[in-house]
Amino acid sequence: MTAIKHALQRDIFTPNDERLLSIVNVCKAGKKKRNCFLCATVTTERPVQVNVVKVKKSDKGDFYKRQTAWALRDLAVVDAKDAVKENPEFDLHFDKVYKWVASSAVEKNTFISCIWKLNQRYLRKKIDFINVSSQLLEELPKVAEESVPSGENQSVAGGDEEAVDEYQELNAREEQDIEIMMEGCEYAISNAEAFAEKLSRELQVLDGANIQSIMASEKQVNILMKLLDEALKEVDQIELKLSSYEEMLQSVKEQMDQISESNHLIHLSNTNNVKLLSEIEFLVNHMDLAKGHIKALQEGDLTSSRGIEACTNAADALLQCMNVALRPGHDMLHAVKQQQQRFSDLREQFARRLASHLNSVFVQQGHDQSSTLAQHSVELTLPNHHPFHRDLLRYAKLMEWLKNTDYGKYEGLTKNYMDYLSRLYEREIKDFFEVAKIKMTGTTKEGKKFGLHGSSGKLTGSTSSLNKLSVQSSGNRRSQSSSLLDMGNMSASDLDVADRTKFDKIFEQVLSELEPLCLAEQDFISKFFKLQQHQSISGTTTNETEEMDGGNLSRSYVSGVPQPVSSEKDMIRQMMTKIFRCIEPELNNLIALGDKIDSFNSLYMLVKMSHHVWTAQNVDPASFLSTTLGNVLVTVKRNFDKCISNQMKQMDEVKISKKSKVGILPFVAEFEEFAALAESIFKNAERRGDLDKAYIKLIRAVFISVEKVANESQKTPRDVVMMENFHHIFATLSRLKISCLEAEKKEAKLKYTEHLQSYVVYSLGQPLEKLNHFFEGVEARVAQGIREEEVSYQLAFNKQELRKVIKEYPGKEVKKGLDNLYKKVDKHLCEEENLLQVVWHSMQDEFIRQYKHFEGLIARCYPGSGITMEFTIQDILDYCSSIAQSH
Repeated sequence: MTAIKHALQRDIFTPNDERLLSIVNVCKAGKKKRNCFLCATVTTERPVQVNVVKVKKSDKGDFYKRQTAWALRDLAVVDAKDAVKENPEFDLHFDKVYKWVASSAVEKNTFISCIWKLNQRYLRKKIDFINVSSQLLEELPKVAEESVPSGENQSVAGGDEEAVDEYQELNAREEQDIEIMMEGCEYAISNAEAFAEKLSRELQVLDGANIQSIMASEKQVNILMKLLDEALKEVDQIELKLSSYEEMLQSVKEQMDQISESNHLIHLSNTNNVKLLSEIEFLVNHMDLAKGHIKALQEGDLTSSRGIEACTNAADALLQCMNVALRPGHDMLHAVKQQQQRFSDLREQFARRLASHLNSVFVQQGHDQSSTLAQHSVELTLPNHHPFHRDLLRYAKLMEWLKNTDYGKYEGLTKNYMDYLSRLYEREIKDFFEVAKIKMTGTTKEGKKFGLHGSSGKLTGSTSSLNKLSVQSSGNRRSQSSSLLDMGNMSASDLDVADRTKFDKIFEQVLSELEPLCLAEQDFISKFFKLQQHQSISGTTTNETEEMDGGNLSRSYVSGVPQPVSSEKDMIRQMMTKIFRCIEPELNNLIALGDKIDSFNSLYMLVKMSHHVWTAQNVDPASFLSTTLGNVLVTVKRNFDKCISNQMKQMDEVKISKKSKVGILPFVAEFEEFAALAESIFKNAERRGDLDKAYIKLIRAVFISVEKVANESQKTPRDVVMMENFHHIFATLSRLKISCLEAEKKEAKLKYTEHLQSYVVYSLGQPLEKLNHFFEGVEARVAQGIREEEVSYQLAFNKQELRKVIKEYPGKEVKKGLDNLYKKVDKHLCEEENLLQVVWHSMQDEFIRQYKHFEGLIARCYPGSGITMEFTIQDILDYCSSIAQSH
């Protein structure tokens, strides 16, 4: 193994400047036994690198070659497999696990011990040695480590010396001498002990020669010692000179230290001066307000555009100076405190001057707008506030400055603005609504017919009441309508279409004037008072009211309980509510007036108000306008529901006359008028669903009331009342084509058809009474089991009896009976519905059906008898046509 180690050192590691410290003969575990060597090496150059090298014998010769090398720092785990028993297997964990089997356990232990020592000396890293005996892992003595000179090419010390001493490289001369010596002793390889003894004897001879040589050179040694003594004296003299030089240099060193300290203090002073200058420049640059700005804040003109701009720039500069972020310690400086106090005084002085000026502008606006009210008093228009808004918006940036610097004065200005503008808008809006009321009711004289006193819009006339309506004769429908007109203003004939159209236009104009006014004011408030109009996600409370006493805008009141304002959006809505507090009451009064003039006006108002609410909510669902119109819409919807309820109540309370025929009931005609009017108003409207619900309620009430009146009718047969009114309802629904009432239309047609047939059968009765009784007996015999052709043999139903009964109904008697029936039907039916010919034609068909039934029985029960009726079907047709034409 030693020869192999020498050969590997010479051939492989010496050319690479590496020193071989340990070697182990191994093969891979579990595979074909191909031996190779694992070598632990260190480099001769610094920094020292420790490697584990795999060397294997070449296939082409007897020389070895370097195959793989791993750095020891990449080694993570050394696994010896068993720390107690001798085991040649071991694992090395580099980038992966390498399993080896050593030629012997001794070689394995030696190699692992070398690895452990190299790690302790050069790497000091955490390599896990598992299943390794503790005797192999001995610490390297620290003394040995410290004794190794750093400049020498020693790779190990202390415990590592044995590993190093195992091999030292021979120089060329030594190698040559050994070869000559081994050539002279051919038995050296075969008999190593003899060769070693020879070398030992020769070494003793050489040692003796050396001792003799040294003793012979004692004289030279004495001379050498004398020279050494002289050298020591010279060294002492040199040390004395060096001491004197050191004393001189010590004083120089002290002087240099003083100079260095002085330079340090000068540098420190310069650094402090630079920092002080930087702080002073910071304070001067950020806390110095120009004289022009100071003059603008103290004396600047707040009426001209240039003056306002100068004041705005000065206020911004002042705010920047006051809001500068001072560095630690600045606030303790007297000059800084003095400057801050000066800024505070300037801010307070300018804030007072600005607030006083804006209050004057608000007051002047109230006076200026009041002078323009006269020209709008006769027109249905609201004064334009755009010029006033345009002038005030010049101060918007100053208001923002005031909001950020002195919120108390900002809040006071807000309250004053609301106070002045609320009074101004209240006068304008009340005058505007007075004009609208006058235009709705006409002049004061015209308004008296509605019970109006002046233009107040209060109605004192009679209210509508149909509780005592009586149904007049069918031929006096016009007089009936006149009677209804005199009894109340809820009837469709009370106001014509032109009056309703006029009301619709006036109401639309009122909403169209209010909407831009509110939007313009809200936009101005947002811009002037710097309030954000962000979209609110949560819905608004319709019952929200405002309490702004003392100018407190930080709280709102819902149902009497104070709630914190959630955002500037709420503040805008509060201000709008305060300024336009009269809009909702005035709108409600106007709606009440329109409802009293004509309850059908609620239809117009519902459509218009719904459209404006929908428009406002699309713009901002949480705005004042959207909330206010939404509240008013609730009132309009209640009036609409009340109109529907009143009509249903009137239907329920209607009374009919016992002396005249019923005809078309008044509430049926009113439903027709209501439906026609509603369809024209609600075309493409947003609130179509409300109308459809009202239709369902009304039509069901109409159906119930028609049946109720029909059951109570004494003059007119029940079937006639049902037939005529349901025919009228069916015709109305067919003409208007109301999709939600398709089922009711079918039901009306069914009821009309059923009661028409019932009336025809009831009125026609049994015109051939005796003949009818005769054939009833025939049918009874057949039902008892007698064959039809054998009935004629029955004594009571023979041919003679049949001829006798037929002779009692000649054509003349039949025509007379039909003429009386026509007069009776004409007396029952009303002219308005024009159903006489329809009923008469149905009776003709029913009579012919009975005739054919009798003819069939005669043919089946009396075959070949030649017996026929005294009249034919053609005679019946002629009789009916002649009677209809004669009347």
